Amino acid sequence: MGKEQSYKIILSGGGTGGHIYPAIAIANELKRRYSNAKFLFVGAKHRMEMEKVPQAGYEIKGLWISGIQRKLTLKNLMFPFKLLSSLWVARHIVKDFKPDVVIGTGGFASGPLLYMASFRKIPCLIQEQNSFPGITNKLLAKRVQKICVAYNGLERFFPKDKIIITGNPVRQDLLEIEAKTVEAKNFFKLKHGKYTLLVLGGSLGAKRINELIEHELDFLDTQNIQIIWQCGKLYYPQYKIYNNTNGVQVYEFLNHMDLAYAAADIIISRAGASSVSELCIVGKPVVFIPSPNVAEDHQTKNAMSIVNENAAMLIKEEDLEVDFKNILSQLLNAPDKQKQLGENIRKMAYVNATSQIVDEVEKLLKA
Repeated sequence: MGKEQSYKIILSGGGTGGHIYPAIAIANELKRRYSNAKFLFVGAKHRMEMEKVPQAGYEIKGLWISGIQRKLTLKNLMFPFKLLSSLWVARHIVKDFKPDVVIGTGGFASGPLLYMASFRKIPCLIQEQNSFPGITNKLLAKRVQKICVAYNGLERFFPKDKIIITGNPVRQDLLEIEAKTVEAKNFFKLKHGKYTLLVLGGSLGAKRINELIEHELDFLDTQNIQIIWQCGKLYYPQYKIYNNTNGVQVYEFLNHMDLAYAAADIIISRAGASSVSELCIVGKPVVFIPSPNVAEDHQTKNAMSIVNENAAMLIKEEDLEVDFKNILSQLLNAPDKQKQLGENIRKMAYVNATSQIVDEVEKLLKA
């Protein structure tokens, strides 16, 4: 039973699943502890949080905000107006809702919101998922009370006395996937005893990974592999023609990630922070293909932190044509290597991340 204290809590983060799902996981744990608490999410208008947060059962308000493009565009010229508008709206949200604590998980909307909350002396905590922080969290670091991180070495970017290493929040249903293998293969109508490859391109999809899989379908068929291919919302119309051909299943989005992970023998994935954290808990052999199109190349840095512990393999996008068949064939033919990668990546998991972050939030609520 949750404690009967009626706290008010604002959570802000979005743009990608990597910022949204940690915020939802934190809210769910707070709700479990404080059944009377009131929650409000703040996101960026027209981004996926405006859909995903209500689906999780929480109210959300949107700010008119987006990031700065790397080249001069009309969007960049609009940025000062969007920022002023968002600060103005954020000020009113904070003033009207009167939160006891504000939590930011990264993404554009969390900047104006946490700035205004800290300006009003409301305790703030940010959760940084990546090994290389985004600009929003770097700017907020001086203003917040606590910074929960998933990697060592972030005192290069944040005040050391505010950092707590907690890991990233992940879906709790991933903790018991080992018992679900048979159920998972039945759910996806897969053959038992046949190798299953899970391909993940993130919530929106990964163009280069999708092109790779399409190009290598014949090769994968010769390896007697069945595939669960999450190609993303943007690419599903293009790739759905391969659905149910030669053991290939194509999905826009996977709603049962626990079963997808349970069914998989080998996983190909981007290296967004949330994905990396989940894969550590899942404990299966992983081939990372980091996106090169992200700020400061942080996906490569995330992936290398795992690869350096002999806990995963990595292929850069530019090397896919040369290395993919070779590396996947080597892995398929080396059961000992698969076992070793799975065991090593599991050692890097932070199983209690959500609970530890909420412990820190509780300290701010009771301060």
